[in-house]
Amino acid sequence: MRWGRCIAPLALLATWQALSWLGAIPAHKLPSPLMIMAGLVELIQRGLPPGYRLDYHLLYSLYRVAWGFLLAAAVGVPLGLLMGWSRRIRGVVGPLVEMVRPVPPLAWIPLAILWFGIGVKSAAFIIFLGAFFPIVLNTTSGVLAVSPALQEVARTLGAGEGDVVRRVLLPGALPSIFVGLRIGLGIGWMTLVAAEFTGVKSGYGLGYMIMVARDIQRADQVLAGMVVIGLTGLVIDQLLRYLGRRLMPWQGGG
Repeated sequence: MRWGRCIAPLALLATWQALSWLGAIPAHKLPSPLMIMAGLVELIQRGLPPGYRLDYHLLYSLYRVAWGFLLAAAVGVPLGLLMGWSRRIRGVVGPLVEMVRPVPPLAWIPLAILWFGIGVKSAAFIIFLGAFFPIVLNTTSGVLAVSPALQEVARTLGAGEGDVVRRVLLPGALPSIFVGLRIGLGIGWMTLVAAEFTGVKSGYGLGYMIMVARDIQRADQVLAGMVVIGLTGLVIDQLLRYLGRRLMPWQGGG
């Protein structure tokens, strides 16, 4: 079954490579898979700019995404719990969330630079914005989906409101929280390149590396960087799925 999933991607890559060999696809516009692989090897061995190797670009990008995502989770999960628990809080905060949510993270880049300057803080802020809204909205939905009867039973048995939130609402909303975390992390990782458009003092970052490759017209290395971003995002998502399966075996990880 797993091998069957590879047939379509492999067929696509083979067709792409064949069309490149035949000259049907201009190499300067869309390099062949083998050219992209060669560009990836060059990024690993030589780096871009020269001396700035791919593994360091990846580590710096993971660091920025981790900051933005963890901040989004630290704010979004408690806020979502409160919004789901209290109709009053939901009525006050909900409209503000819905008003800001449609603004794309890219639109915040000028303000991010103005507020935080160029560096980790501005990049983490852009990633935070991409991850925050799916987390808070899915957490709120998860809390609202918990049966009111369970909450009343807990109160009848003497549980305070804090106990209801911790022992009833939080466990009941956990599947939705993990869905929000996965979506938020995915969007945060997608905004990585935009976040690193704000500039990087260290000279490292996958988004920065792709910008340099674009400036020197190395389409093969641009696509190689995109491949690294895609594969890394896939690995991160699988790790989060695994964590979900460990914490919620009855859910199968969401």
